Amino acid sequence: MFAGIVEKERKGSTIGTIFDIMKYSTHDGPGIRTTVFFKGCPLSCPWCHNPEGQSVRPELSFSLDRCIRCGECVKVCPENAISVIDGALLTRRDVCRLCGCCSKVCQSRAREIVGKIMTVPQVMKEIEKDIIFYDESKGGVTFSGGEPLMQPDFLTEVLQSCKEKDIHTAVETCGLAKSEDLARIEPYVDLFFYDLKIIDDVKHRQLTGISNRTILMNLRGLTQHHDNIIIRFPLIPGINDEEDNVLQIRAFISSLRNVQEIHILPYHKGGIEKYRRLGKEYRLPEIQPPSDQKLSRIGDIFRRVGLEVKIGG
Repeated sequence: MFAGIVEKERKGSTIGTIFDIMKYSTHDGPGIRTTVFFKGCPLSCPWCHNPEGQSVRPELSFSLDRCIRCGECVKVCPENAISVIDGALLTRRDVCRLCGCCSKVCQSRAREIVGKIMTVPQVMKEIEKDIIFYDESKGGVTFSGGEPLMQPDFLTEVLQSCKEKDIHTAVETCGLAKSEDLARIEPYVDLFFYDLKIIDDVKHRQLTGISNRTILMNLRGLTQHHDNIIIRFPLIPGINDEEDNVLQIRAFISSLRNVQEIHILPYHKGGIEKYRRLGKEYRLPEIQPPSDQKLSRIGDIFRRVGLEVKIGG
C-alpha cells in the first residue's frame, strides 16, 4: 500500500503526502501565512479547483504549452510510457509508475510529479523559515488540501510542533472525518475554516458521492468546544445557489453555538487547466462564475440573521 495513505514511520518520524507549500498567502486566514496542502480528499466535488489534491497518491502533471519537445523524457522513461506520435509527445498514464525520471530531465518543467512524501521535521523546516513574517503580521500556518484530516496522525504532529513554536494555526476542512480525529486536533487549532456546500443529504450524495450527515454532526460537535470557526460556502451556479439551499444553510448555522462569520466563495474556472495537465476530465465546463448581483443577494440573506459575511477567501 502507498506510504502516504497509511502514514508510515520513517526513521521515527510520521510521514505524509503534501502537494504544495505556498508562502506569503493572504487569503487563508489572518496575516501573512504559509499554506500547506495535504493530498487526498474523501469527497468528489465536480467543481473542485484543486484536482491535484483529490488523490492521495502522487500524480504526473504534464503541461503541453510548456513542452519544448526536446525528447529527453522519451529517452529516460524506464517503462517506455512516453512516445512521439505525429510530432506530439503522448504519455500512457496506465503504464507510468511515477518514478520521476522524466520530470528530472525536463528543462521547461512541463513534466512534474505532484505530491511529495515528507516528514514532520521537513514540513516544519519550511514553516519556520517564515516565522518573522508571522510575528510581524499576526499570521501563521494554514493546513489545506485536499482534506488534511485524511492524514490525521501527520496533521496532529505538525499542529503540535507549530504550537510548541507558538505559531498560529488554521485548518481548512470539509468536515468528513472521524469525530475522534477532529477532537484530537482541536486543542492545537486556533481557527477552523469549515465547508458547508449542500444541506439536503440526497443532493449532497448525488454531487459529492458522500452523505453529509457526518459533516453536519462534526460541525455541531465542534462548535460545542471551539470558539473560532468560520463557515465557507462555495457558491456554484446551478448547483447549490438556489434559495432553498441558502436558507437551509442559514438555518443550520443559526442553530450552532458561536458561529458568527461566513465566507462565500464564488465559483471560478481557475482549476480547469490543472485537470488537463493531470489527464482528468472536468465535469462542469459550461458553468460560469456568479454575478456580483447574485453574490450580493445571497450575502444579504446571511446578513439578515446577524452573520458577518465576506465574499471570497
